[in-house]
Amino acid sequence: MTLRCLAQRFQRTIEKPAEIHGHGYRTGAAIRVRFRPAGADTGIVFVRDDLPGSEPVSALADRVTGTNRRTTLGHPPAQVEMVEHVLAALHALRIDNCVIEINGPELPGLDGSSRDFVRILHDAGLRVQKASRGIWGATEPITVSDGRGTLALYPTEDLQLKVSYLLDYGPQSPLSSQRQTAVASPEGFINDVASCRTFLLEAEAEALKRQGFGRNTCPSDLLVFGPRGPIGNRLRFADEPARHKILDIIGDLALFGHDLCGHVVGCKSGHGLNVALVRRLMDEMEQTASEGRSLARAA
Repeated sequence: MTLRCLAQRFQRTIEKPAEIHGHGYRTGAAIRVRFRPAGADTGIVFVRDDLPGSEPVSALADRVTGTNRRTTLGHPPAQVEMVEHVLAALHALRIDNCVIEINGPELPGLDGSSRDFVRILHDAGLRVQKASRGIWGATEPITVSDGRGTLALYPTEDLQLKVSYLLDYGPQSPLSSQRQTAVASPEGFINDVASCRTFLLEAEAEALKRQGFGRNTCPSDLLVFGPRGPIGNRLRFADEPARHKILDIIGDLALFGHDLCGHVVGCKSGHGLNVALVRRLMDEMEQTASEGRSLARAA
């Protein structure tokens, strides 16, 4: 049994509805997002209210249908793209139950970070609910790899979730090698991670532009790195790209549907490995539950 429930806490939702507007990075469309309180055990649920009658999409790893540069949930036409930034804000603020109504196929890019999501969710207030939520931790390291990068969860002696990331694009890249560690508590996330933005190399940005991405988006809306550093923008932290990778990991770990404690360490990993780790954790959790049922029957 490599994953077990170590503790529990009360679930939470937001106290009142909240709303935010922006443009999608892929479509360039104006996007409106409404956050609504939800009952205990609802989880995080996306509703495409521009498609009446479409099935709600739960923010769980088994609903992931894409991990190329962003995390996508559900199937066309009712899928929702780039959910990781809003999920990171919800997860770090310990908001477990929320219905998110969205009038388009992707979350707005905003400034490429979670900062504005954190702001409006914090302003909406938090309400404690009577139902409990498990805090799960590993009893031994759990690792996933794709041959290029790795992502692992290591046991720790406390109930905190700590995330470390090693970013290394190679010696010829305008991005220097970076290492960073952050605690995924509300305070740690707000102070060290939430404002860190999506980043691209200039060649990547130009290639995506040719494919039709980035309408209504300019370099000042995210971090585009040229040979001399960010183009038309300034870093908020010297290691902002590594911190943004931590933000993405926290957002994708929300797809576990439970709290997680331990030390997550990523090296050259991205959304694909983030989701692969969550799916592995879900398998381990189901095995733990199965063993518990077997022991109960034997007793």
